[in-house]
Amino acid sequence: MRWFNRRAPLKSGLCALALMAMGAAVPLAATAQSWPAAKPIRLVIPFPPGGATDIISRQVAQRLSVVLGQQVVVDNKPGAGGAIGSDIAAKAPPDGYTLLMATSSTHSIGPLLNPKTPYDAVKEFTPIVHVASAPSVLVVGQGFPAASARELVDLLKRNPGKYNYGSSGIGTYPHLSAEMFKWRAGGLFAVHIPYRGTGLVITDLVSGQISFLMDSIVSAQTHIRSGKVRPLAVTGLKRSPTLPNVPTFAEVGVPGMELVGNWFGLFAPAGAPAEVVARLNRELNAMLKSPEFVEGLDKVGAEPVGGTPDEFSKTYRQEADAWRGLIQRAGIKAE
Repeated sequence: MRWFNRRAPLKSGLCALALMAMGAAVPLAATAQSWPAAKPIRLVIPFPPGGATDIISRQVAQRLSVVLGQQVVVDNKPGAGGAIGSDIAAKAPPDGYTLLMATSSTHSIGPLLNPKTPYDAVKEFTPIVHVASAPSVLVVGQGFPAASARELVDLLKRNPGKYNYGSSGIGTYPHLSAEMFKWRAGGLFAVHIPYRGTGLVITDLVSGQISFLMDSIVSAQTHIRSGKVRPLAVTGLKRSPTLPNVPTFAEVGVPGMELVGNWFGLFAPAGAPAEVVARLNRELNAMLKSPEFVEGLDKVGAEPVGGTPDEFSKTYRQEADAWRGLIQRAGIKAE
């Protein structure tokens, strides 16, 4: 009896530890099995309303809400070129109830230019699917004294430092694509004015305070149709079906802009349940084949992509490598 009694506390302690371990594991398993029944899903958009990321994200959120049977709530968290919202998503619990719609700005370009980026674009996220890609369009205000891209280039060459351009922040895709345009057009000198989102640039572009903007064709469409801005050239190998009368940069004598484009992709925080990631990937790939969703993307100039999480991971890592080389060759630096 003395032998039993001496070991009874040890045995009880081991049992308690085992129960604690089981208790810790049960919520994780239950989360994956019950997802998404517990609560609404938050889709973080690291840019303001009205931009390309916001437009595409809202289409995704609306359709995901239907197929998942759970509300997907859009949560705009702009600032620092997309870094603030991305960091919020990275630090959220990896339970499948916080997702991030990321872009080239947040995961391929920004971290290269900003050593103080508060998250690791590779280690702190779980890729889910490459949702869409879209070219960029060079736009100016209707009253700007350049009727074509060639005229804009000539104007900037004659007046180095006199004109400026806007972007959605230092290190974002609009910033880098504009720097690429300046480099490829012969080393133009124009001053960069960073904003919290490209939608905010439009007001100053229309009033003449900003000279030009390299915007995603997705967010620029509304302003082009309203007549607020004029499109001068598009990136890509061919003209955009939504802007068939706008020439490519190659057509106007600015080479090297063919592969400049922006991607939009869905991520979860690192450690998200594999079952949740697989379910989201499956639902989104089906959505990207839906004629209605494809038509919605087509109207704003974006193309659906899809694929596996591994394929998406490879895409944005390779793009980061490509931008790294271009940044070094062009000598592009964050101001």
